[in-house]
Amino acid sequence: MKSTAAGDAVAALRAGGVIAYPTEAVFGLGCDPGNESALRRILDIKGRRSHKGFILIACRQDQLMPFLAPVESDWQRRFDEAWPGPVTFVVPAGPGISALLTGGRDSLAVRVTDHPLAGELCRQFGSALVSTSANRSGHPPCRDAQSVVAEFGGLLDCIVDSPVGQLDSPTVIVDVVSGARLR
Repeated sequence: MKSTAAGDAVAALRAGGVIAYPTEAVFGLGCDPGNESALRRILDIKGRRSHKGFILIACRQDQLMPFLAPVESDWQRRFDEAWPGPVTFVVPAGPGISALLTGGRDSLAVRVTDHPLAGELCRQFGSALVSTSANRSGHPPCRDAQSVVAEFGGLLDCIVDSPVGQLDSPTVIVDVVSGARLR
């Protein structure tokens, strides 16, 4: 199902679906981060191994806090300097976070997006969303809705047809504890 309405995508998310939507640089596949079945479905759709984990995006920092260990003041400073914006931080995960989200590690990748539509999806859904590049493992990421349709056909519940942001490459990834740039 292809749509330009955020409401259609949010309805699909609430029903446990998997959606495709534009982010800062590429199209992302997303789902409710608390829905194990949807997380497994994304792994199957992409042909991705579970040890890689996922990124969570949000429209506000408070949407990420339920997934994180208590935030230290120097982390908060880094967040405040970078967000909203195209910087993803790897942060210690909170207790009880799905191993599918973390890839079995004790950390989680998170970002407060500055892409207007991705942020609107998070706002309407009322929570952070999974965000992983819309591509099969080993293929280049899709940068438009037509490429998503060609790559995934009817495997998705909703594709939000809107432009990606202005970045030419995926977002920067930084370890929040050390400050080291990972990508």
